[in-house]
Amino acid sequence: MFGLFKKTSELEKLQKQYEKLMADWHKLSTINRAESDKKYAEAQQVLEKIEALNN
Repeated sequence: MFGLFKKTSELEKLQKQYEKLMADWHKLSTINRAESDKKYAEAQQVLEKIEALNN
């Protein structure tokens, strides 16, 4: 109940986005290699942002 109005931090948002992109990448890796490479590249960009926030 008290977590209802809790704001998510930028780091939490980026982590969720990274997890989603990696899941999509894994799913696409057996179907469409070109699209999976694009998802992986996007995930790496998000990971760089996460690392920048941690430092």
